[in-house]
Amino acid sequence: MKKIFLLVITLLLTAGFSQTAFATADPRLDTAVSNAASYLLRTVPNPQVAAVGGEWSVIALARSEHNVANAFYERYHRALTQYLRENNGVLDTRRHTEYSRVILALTAVGYDPSDVAGFNLLLPLGDFEQTIWQGINGPIFALIALDSLTYEIPINSTAATKATREMYIAEILRRQTSDGGWNMTAGLGGASISRNERGQADITGMALQALAPYQNNPAVRNATRRALIFLSRSQDPGGGFGSGSAGNSGTVESAVQVLVALNELDISVNDTRFVKNGNNLIDNILSFQNSDGSFSHSRDSTESDLMSTEQALYGLVSAQRALAGRNSLYSMNDRRAR
Repeated sequence: MKKIFLLVITLLLTAGFSQTAFATADPRLDTAVSNAASYLLRTVPNPQVAAVGGEWSVIALARSEHNVANAFYERYHRALTQYLRENNGVLDTRRHTEYSRVILALTAVGYDPSDVAGFNLLLPLGDFEQTIWQGINGPIFALIALDSLTYEIPINSTAATKATREMYIAEILRRQTSDGGWNMTAGLGGASISRNERGQADITGMALQALAPYQNNPAVRNATRRALIFLSRSQDPGGGFGSGSAGNSGTVESAVQVLVALNELDISVNDTRFVKNGNNLIDNILSFQNSDGSFSHSRDSTESDLMSTEQALYGLVSAQRALAGRNSLYSMNDRRAR
């Protein structure tokens, strides 16, 4: 009889909880996360090694703490292991963001990226020249991946220039545009940066995510200050951002990258610098969500977009974690090791 009574009490206490493991003071946010996570699980039942339908789905779901079966993450790990064995441990011969993305996914679900089927996926990030070759996203995501669990940079014996965190930071700072932002092409290949170069909100958000842990560095702190001014000035009345320079049509991905940056920097979404016409970034991102839980890329279409949904989910999870006082999206020392 006592056991039945305790069971009833437990059911009553837990009946009001959603699928998400933690809740915030913003029920819209919690509902949006739950619906988007459910959509991803329906749409990507077997995540692969891929920029869309792969690691970002794994990262978004793992950091959401949505009720996801371990089998989902195990299927991803098996797919990655098979891919590595078939390709002799090579994810991409030129683009090292492939390694950074996979490192983040593995870290999020508790696997060791230094030993997957006998391959050390951290090793390519020890090659500075090759990591920065593809553009600013190379050093940005190298830092984000390495700092997700404070990984040491392995000594890459084949690298012409051995990488350090300080080198990646300096490369990002070097490529800041005169308006305080960053874009994909400014300073590419060591080129000098014209004063005509203009920042892009999404790339600026990504750069700030990478620089967030280094605010004790005066140069980083100054670059961050300039970038926040740029972003505040670029934000549109709906609380969002265009995919390019200020004035372009808003996209959910641009708003997401800025939101994640603010959360990594521990800046409130309701900071007056980032509320326009009563709209903050969460308001803006939620306006792109469809009834099935998916997100559209822009307001020109209500068509579901998988990349947009993945990014929107991890952006909202980032906000959810901030409001709940949890580790940030990319600070993963709270994940469960396998």
